[in-house]
Amino acid sequence: MSIPLVIDTDTAQDDCIAILAGLLTAEADLRAITMVAGNVGFDRQVRNAFLTLNVADKLGQVPMYLGSRRPLVRPWVSAENVHGDGAGGLDMDFDGCEPQPEHAVDALLRLAEEADGELSVVAIGPLTNIALAVAKKPEFAQQVKHLVIMGGSNNDRGNITAAAEFNFYVDPEAAKIVFDAGFRITVVPWAPLTLRQAVFGRDTLDEIAGIDTPLARFFTRVCSSTLEFDESVGIPGTTHPDSLSVAVLLRPELITRSARYNVDIETGSELTRGYAAMSWGVHGLTPNATVVEEIDAPAFRQFLLGMLSLPTTPPREFR
Repeated sequence: MSIPLVIDTDTAQDDCIAILAGLLTAEADLRAITMVAGNVGFDRQVRNAFLTLNVADKLGQVPMYLGSRRPLVRPWVSAENVHGDGAGGLDMDFDGCEPQPEHAVDALLRLAEEADGELSVVAIGPLTNIALAVAKKPEFAQQVKHLVIMGGSNNDRGNITAAAEFNFYVDPEAAKIVFDAGFRITVVPWAPLTLRQAVFGRDTLDEIAGIDTPLARFFTRVCSSTLEFDESVGIPGTTHPDSLSVAVLLRPELITRSARYNVDIETGSELTRGYAAMSWGVHGLTPNATVVEEIDAPAFRQFLLGMLSLPTTPPREFR
């Protein structure tokens, strides 16, 4: 049985691979892509999503909705120093590639209602759109069957500051609203999970390059800038928490250990802005999320390699 889902994204690097997983995995019924301000310039993110639809030969088949172009109360912070343009310099003719006129927040509310309690949302950027949807319609949290969030670190280091992971740092107020809203939440954290089990080293990257499909070539290109940055800071390969977030929704057997936590987000301190306090059950706090602690890393690797091996015929030439 297919899983109706929306991917809420700030499309760059692994976000592109996450969208591919939503487009090309048999279990997925991708109803929409919604865009939120995050990794790179907003209009660039939109183009990156269309590039991804193109390589999957899905242009015109999945609607895209534009959401918030800035965090709730703070100036936007980019990760362009990490991702460059988020697509390794890929370009194409974007003539006729137009998002839908409906705002992403309204689309999320409508799609959740239409799905009658069966819609899942995978949020792999800052949580601005999700928080705005809750603010507009609090019962949205109960109408979403499952919210998978890529964000935070589980009592470990950040990736934009010592304390904070990027998505929560960019819009901590939104993250706090979402974790307080009553969703059924699964969290895929940056550290330690991603850094231990969702990094593709040079051996895997060489194997992907050897597949030589349009999808594999796309993967190599869009991940190239991030690979250079990651290796410069001591990470031995490319990081894939976003595609992992889609994968654990579609293939929950990939999760080999998880636990219930109370997750709260720091909004008041500049030093620890966006820090995710993940309490593991000994502090008298009510759990509000399931946090993934370990995955079957070889199976996740095979999940992505199998997807990248699929034959596609992109309708527009890349340049």
